Amino acid sequence: MSAVHDLGELEFDDSGIDKWTDEEHFEVTAERLAEYAAATNDPIEAHRSGAVAPPVFGIVPVFEALLIPAVDVLPVELIPRVVHGEQDFHFHRPIRPGDRLVSRGKMIGYEGLDNGTRAAIVLECRTEDGELVNEQYVTTFIRGYNVGRSVGTLSPDHRFDEALRDREPVAVVRQHVDEDQTFRYSPASGDPMPIHLDVDIAKSAGLPGIIAHGLCTMAFTSWAVLTGVADSDVNRLKRFAVRFSKMVIPGDDLETRIWQKDAGTFAFETTRVGSGERAITDGLAEIGV
Repeated sequence: MSAVHDLGELEFDDSGIDKWTDEEHFEVTAERLAEYAAATNDPIEAHRSGAVAPPVFGIVPVFEALLIPAVDVLPVELIPRVVHGEQDFHFHRPIRPGDRLVSRGKMIGYEGLDNGTRAAIVLECRTEDGELVNEQYVTTFIRGYNVGRSVGTLSPDHRFDEALRDREPVAVVRQHVDEDQTFRYSPASGDPMPIHLDVDIAKSAGLPGIIAHGLCTMAFTSWAVLTGVADSDVNRLKRFAVRFSKMVIPGDDLETRIWQKDAGTFAFETTRVGSGERAITDGLAEIGV
C-alpha cells in the first residue's frame, strides 16, 4: 500500500513501539467520582455518591499518558489528524476513593489503511502498591495518511456479530444528552478540547457545532449496560469496549440496544434517536456473576 502524498513521506519512529511512558500519578476522591457520575447523567447511586467509580472514569487517571505514546512514534505533522477510534477497558477491580493510582502507556503497533493509519496504545493503571486496577486498549486513527506498512500488534477484537440482529435485544435503554452536557463533562473528566466547548472553534473544524465528548457518550452506554443487564453493579464489569462511529450533539436522545452473545458476554450499540445514526458500534461487555 502506498502512503497518501499530500503530506509527503513522513517518518514514524519505531523505536517508540513498546516503550512505556513516564508514570503519571492520580489521587482519587469521592467528590471527583461523584462529579464524574453527575456529568454523565449516571443514575447508579453508588456512583452518584462517590462510593465507587463509574467504569469510564478509568480514563481520567490515565488521560495525561494517553497521547504521549502517539507523540513518541508519530511525526508531529500527523498529531492534529489523530482521532480516538476505539476504547477497550479490561477491569481487574473498580476504582475507589482513596486510591493512589500510577498510570503509564505505550504504543504497541500500527497499520496503514487506504483512508488512514490505525495505531494501538496500551494504558496500564495500578495502585502505588503495584495492584493492577485496569488495562486499556486505545485505538487511534490518523485521518488521511496511510503509512503503507504494519508494525507490531493491534488492539483485541470486539466486532459486533451481525447475526445477533436476528434476535430481540435483551434490554433497550433510552437516554438524553443535555444541552450543557459538554460543559459539565469537561471539568469532571479533565478534557479541555475546545470543539466540545466553543461553537466557533467547532465550526472552524468542520463540525456542525459543539459535539459531545466520545468518552462521555461511552459513559452513557456503560450505565445503560450496567442498569440493563448487570443489576447496576460495576464490580461485575470485567471488560467494556466500543468503537466511536458518529458524533453526538448536545440535545440528542440516544438508544442503547443490548444483545446477549453467551453467558456473561453482551454486545450493544447506541443510536441517535431520530436520525438512526449509530454513534457507538462494536460494543462488547463482559459481566461476571
